[in-house]
Amino acid sequence: MEFIIYLLLGACAGVFAGLFGIGGGMIIVPILVYSFALQGFNPDVLTHMAVGTSLATIVFTSANSVRTHHKLGAVHWPMVLWMTIGIVVGSVLGAWTASSLSGPVLQKIIGIFAICMAVQMAFDLKPKASMGEPSKPALSAAGGVIGWASAIFGIGGGSLTVPFLTWRSVPIRQAVATSAACGMPIALLGAISFIITGWAAEGLPELSLGYVYLPALVGIALTSVFFAGFGARLAHRLPQRLLKRLFALMLVTVGINFLL
Repeated sequence: MEFIIYLLLGACAGVFAGLFGIGGGMIIVPILVYSFALQGFNPDVLTHMAVGTSLATIVFTSANSVRTHHKLGAVHWPMVLWMTIGIVVGSVLGAWTASSLSGPVLQKIIGIFAICMAVQMAFDLKPKASMGEPSKPALSAAGGVIGWASAIFGIGGGSLTVPFLTWRSVPIRQAVATSAACGMPIALLGAISFIITGWAAEGLPELSLGYVYLPALVGIALTSVFFAGFGARLAHRLPQRLLKRLFALMLVTVGINFLL
């Protein structure tokens, strides 16, 4: 029964990622928190496990997206390279920051972020291109901040990278593709860092690799890749504004629940 839940969660994450162009982390982390709590996992580590497991799944789910964007020639690889320099440092620091926080505090931080993302999605708030393309140092600095925040929230960073690149006058198609490519090192380094920081943690359930819970990783990875394409096809048939507002309502509910 537990594994079926993870398969369904992967399917939902894939559909929403395809529908809205967001990483599945904003869906995976809250549901894993609730799922781990229902299974009686230690409250001190279950939120860290949800974040670490989410990052690990994004390693697999982002691979297909990056391959597709690369074939279309939309990825700005020099930008990816310079952002990755900062991402390496930021992701490790983010995982260390998260591991140093208590489970309840980490939940509250994720709850605030979920509400912010809900407001952005409900009102379609997007930065306007107001500055030229970023320099190499600026890309590395941005990569550091985005990697740090993404590792704390358990996301691939698309909700942060795309607005930054759009603000710096990168065309939206290229910004989305480049963001997808940046999500791979964020997720990989974040997941490895959560494995290391959680290696000796007390109260971990069986089949855990540090703060990564292997049954959830396998179940989510198996279905999310396939359902992302289904979500992308649905995006062309369903009313996007209504869907985004419904999803935003769900994020607000999750955020308030985490805060309380």
